[in-house]
Parts: sequence; C-alpha cells; structure tokens
Amino acid sequence: MSRITGLRVRDVRFPTSRDHDGSDAMNPAPDYSAAYVEIATDALDGHVGTAFVFTIGRGNEVQEAAIAALREHVVGADAESVLADMGGTWRTLVHDSQLRWLGPEKGVMHMAIGAVVNALWDLRAKRAGQPLWALLADLSPDELVDLVDFRYLSDAITPADARELFEAAVPLRAERRRRLEHEGYPAYTTTPGWLGYDDEKLARLCREAVDEGFTQIKLKVGGDIDEDVRRLGIARATVGPDIRIAIDANQRWDVDEAVTWIERLRPFDIAWVEEPTSPDDVLGHAEIARRIAPIPVATGEHMANRVIAKQLIQADAMSVLQIDATRVAGVNENLAILLLAAKYGVRVCPHAGGVGLCEAVQHLSMFDAVALTGDLDTRCIEFVDHLHEHFVTPVDVHDGRYWPPTAPGAGTEMHAATLEDHAFPDGPVWAAVNASVPDAVRVA
Repeated sequence: MSRITGLRVRDVRFPTSRDHDGSDAMNPAPDYSAAYVEIATDALDGHVGTAFVFTIGRGNEVQEAAIAALREHVVGADAESVLADMGGTWRTLVHDSQLRWLGPEKGVMHMAIGAVVNALWDLRAKRAGQPLWALLADLSPDELVDLVDFRYLSDAITPADARELFEAAVPLRAERRRRLEHEGYPAYTTTPGWLGYDDEKLARLCREAVDEGFTQIKLKVGGDIDEDVRRLGIARATVGPDIRIAIDANQRWDVDEAVTWIERLRPFDIAWVEEPTSPDDVLGHAEIARRIAPIPVATGEHMANRVIAKQLIQADAMSVLQIDATRVAGVNENLAILLLAAKYGVRVCPHAGGVGLCEAVQHLSMFDAVALTGDLDTRCIEFVDHLHEHFVTPVDVHDGRYWPPTAPGAGTEMHAATLEDHAFPDGPVWAAVNASVPDAVRVA
C-alpha cells in the first residue's frame, strides 16, 4: 500500500508572444502557459503523476491557486484506492458541495479538478507500464461506464447506451489497434495560420505543411474581413485545390456578423468554421450552422462541461465537436463527451493549439479509435509545431499523422530543466525577457 504524499503546482510560462505564435483575433499576444501539477506517493517505484491546465499567460497564477486548493482532497489518501476507482474519485472531487458552488462544474475550479484527475490517470498509466490510450482501451465496458457521470446526460445517453457502444467495439479492438499502429491518426495543422504572421511566413508555412503530408490546414480569421480574404487567397493559391482549409474565428462574431463574414470567405472552399461566436451560445451556433450550411461549424474547445456538449449535439449546433484535454474535468468527462458524439454520429476533431495539448489529447482520440468508434477516416487531431521539446515524451507527428505513443503515462510530463527555466516570474527565461524590455512594458 502507498499513500499520496504531495501535490505540487508550478507556474510555467513560455514567451510565445514575441513571435506571434498562437495569435488570433481575440488573443493577439498569448504567452503559452501551464499551471503544472505533480502528484507524488511514497511508493518505491518513484512514479509521479503530472498534468496541467493550459492558459495563455496572465491568470495562470489564479489557475495555480485553484489546483493548490485541492491539496487536502488528495494528499494523505490511499493511492491504490484512489487509482482503482477513478470514477469515484472524479465524483468525490466534482461533487464537493463547497467547490461546486464556485461553478458549478465550470471555470477555473472545474479545470483545476481536471488537472488533478489527469495527473492521477498519468500516475495510474505509469504504474501499469502503459500509455494512457492503451490503458483505457484495455478496460472492460463495465469499467469504462463506471468512469462516466451520467447526471444531466440521461435524456441524451444512459449507462445502458454507453455499455452497448463499448461492448460493440470489444471484438474489434485488436484489429483497430493494429490499424492505428500501422496507419497513425490523421492530423491537421494550424502552424501556418496565426494571425500575426506576415504574408511570406504564411505562404512558406503553407508550403511546408503540404510537403510534410498534411491534407488540412487552419487559418485564424476575424480581425479584418478584407485581410482575411487576402490571406485566404494566399493560402489557397499556395496549397492548391486539394488541401482542405479550415478557419477559426476564436469567438469573434455575433450571429449575423458571422454569417455575413463567412459568406465573403465561402469561395475559398472552407473545410469548417471554428468558434464563430460565444462558446456558451448554443442557439447562436445552431443559427449560424443553419444559415451557412453546408459549411460545417466546429466548436467545443471552450465548452465548460459535458452538458454544453450535450446541448450542442441536441441543437444541431455544430458538425465537428472539438474536445480539449484541459478545459473540462479531465479524462473522465472527456469520455462522457466522446460517448455523446459516438451515439449521435458527430465527428470529434480535438483542439490542441497550446503547450502540451497535442501530447495530452492524442490519448483520448486513440482510445476512441480502438475502443469506441474506430473512426480513422473522418476525424483528425489539431497539430501545432510549438514547444514539444519541453516534454519527456513529445508527440510523434510525421507524414501528416500522429503516431501512437508507447511510453507509459499520459504524455504530460515536462523536463525538469523546462520547469526551472520557464518558472514565472523568476526563472532564467523570464529574467532575460524582462531585462530586454523597458520597465513600462515588463511582464508582471
């Protein structure tokens, strides 16, 4: 038997705003950041569970404090009991009445719970000697159903529905796994598309994306309509007619404005329109989807919880559902969302535009490919070629596809040197940043 002996949180930030990496119409100067959690036990194996919540700079300290507030819920607990009952662990954290009052089930506290849940899954996978996707895909249908909280979902999906979906996949798991390991998982890239890039960089990165085997790219839009038309013209001329181009407005528009703007961009053969309006406006998304059809609407990276996912599906508000590894309360809640999408035939193309999100979310998609839908034809994972070198097991993306990780864990562990160098505000990287700028604009 072992006990959880520590929960440590760190404020880790990367000065990506200097090169406009991650820039879009709503977030012109993001500094990719992580409220990074480590859960330790007194077990002799020395394994540490790691996870994070992704932010874009200011406010990362708020997320860090929220994770730290969960320390008393975890430290001192029997590790084997916690890890063996991850469904119960999730419910204990999410249903804590005092924590719940801060949401309920949304916002900073809910994401903090997700970080702790994900760190525990990382620890469980490391102890099992398996990558997280394979650990999940080896669970029985009953074990998987027990991980999901069906409260608020039973009008759309029941435990019996979920069990049926998982049981139908069991005879196909071995062949699906062989296919995944042989073919990889489809990827698309947003690397060319950040709004702050100049025309030469846009065209160069578009060419490189095609050369690297990607069949879809994504461009940020929403700053200026004439600029969007011009930039999409450059991208389309560069990649040719056979490469899909998605666009992402990052919640920039009202409903009528979205429809008008998208009509100007329709001639560029848009693969999907992402987050055209507020992530909480389910009916607004439904109205936009109806009026711009057949262009698909994609959304979900900012949805607060599984209930919003349910409503987006019920309202026909999108055709592409984008889960995020750190927005909702961790692996368990994302399994609920994957189940909803599977039952209603909605394709899932995860969001991964942020530090560590590619490493984390690939496990959810690969689990789905083996133990739920088996879909390797219509789904894809976002890829952004930034900051992977900071992870102990970085993603392997080549030939336009993600290749299944084999290392034990959830892929969320950062190098010790990264944690020290990028510690905010006193790590060497940030000391150098602040030394290079005038006092009036120093990061604080």
